[in-house]
Amino acid sequence: MIYGFDRGVFFMFFSALLSALNGAVAKMLGDDMSALEIVFFRNLFGVFFILLTLKHTPATLPGGKPLLLIWRGLFGFSALLLFFYTITHIPLGEAITLNKTSPLFVAILAFFILHERLTKIGIFALFIGFIGVIMITKPTGSEVGLPHLLGLIGGFLAAAAYTTIRTIKHLYDSRMIVLSFMTTGVLLPLVLFGISTQYAPKNLDFLLAPFVMPKTLHIWLLLTIIGITATLSQWLLTKAYSSTNAGIVGIASYTLIPFSIFFGSLLGDPFPDSYTLAGIVLIVISGLLVKKG
Repeated sequence: MIYGFDRGVFFMFFSALLSALNGAVAKMLGDDMSALEIVFFRNLFGVFFILLTLKHTPATLPGGKPLLLIWRGLFGFSALLLFFYTITHIPLGEAITLNKTSPLFVAILAFFILHERLTKIGIFALFIGFIGVIMITKPTGSEVGLPHLLGLIGGFLAAAAYTTIRTIKHLYDSRMIVLSFMTTGVLLPLVLFGISTQYAPKNLDFLLAPFVMPKTLHIWLLLTIIGITATLSQWLLTKAYSSTNAGIVGIASYTLIPFSIFFGSLLGDPFPDSYTLAGIVLIVISGLLVKKG
């Protein structure tokens, strides 16, 4: 306990705050940089940090599943790329809520791939969760577009990354798993930058974008903030789950959504309408139920 507060909740609260701030800074950078560049610089910072920790304290787990490690990196990179693209095109709160559909997809993937049981509560959670998605994206209206769809796909890819982690967490140090994701997030953008010099259609701008070296101190400062907040957020997340009951921490993690709505409003996002708010509430409830189920 920290001054009467549960340690895990305390750590998760500040992890969510930093994660929301990270998203807000990425949204600010979206006016000057592509999502691909933001992912590249964010992961470049992380790679150096993880390598320093590994030099100080080497990994000891045996490994042995390099293909799964590579898949984790690919899924994680793709999810992050779509996430950053989404938050630069739709309100921050909506983008992060769509990304928080990942627990629903984890339940589905765990059922089909890991053969885990899906309870009645879990099935009900999936049902109301996807109703929430429909209410946010408004598929019959004019507000839905490619960013909403990509945000949802990003949630699925994040779930695929988490599911992969569950199969290799006993084989690889957590830092090696994070390093696989961050290294992929540095190397693949370099390949995509190269392709973009020859082929970069507008309808694929979430994937193919030319590299433009940041030229102002302001942009470099924002990139530094992204690297620091992302690293600290992940560290606090790890501390949270290692400090208290995972269910309690999972509930606290949804503070990320109101934080994101707040930061988004500061950046000029419209406050969510009644349908969007109802969709957010349904997705939060479904995420909590699926963890319980």
